[in-house]
Amino acid sequence: MAADSVLQRQTFQRGDKIFKEGDEGNMAYVIQEGDVEIVKIIDGHETVLGTVSKGGIFGEMALIDSKPRMAAARAAGGVTIICVTRQMFEDKLSKSDPFIRGLLNILADNIRRVSSK
Repeated sequence: MAADSVLQRQTFQRGDKIFKEGDEGNMAYVIQEGDVEIVKIIDGHETVLGTVSKGGIFGEMALIDSKPRMAAARAAGGVTIICVTRQMFEDKLSKSDPFIRGLLNILADNIRRVSSK
């Protein structure tokens, strides 16, 4: 990342949706402060799949495989996130070993397959 790049930050309050299931994924997020719940509608009921806390990353699957979001993300309380654009992600990925890039794609595919069952 260039020295003159500015990281975009966003803030959310409890219950605010960061993204919805099925949305196009053009960003991943790193949590600077707070907690984010990853939620999915299963059998007509909203289910919390997990919580991501300070320093954690979420939304990365869509950047890896360019498929729609497989779950929603919402603020569990006040939260500040750092946005990682597709371009930033692809710039970092292009500098990585081809084996690592292939492994990421395989892992993303496996996670989506298991999650759809």
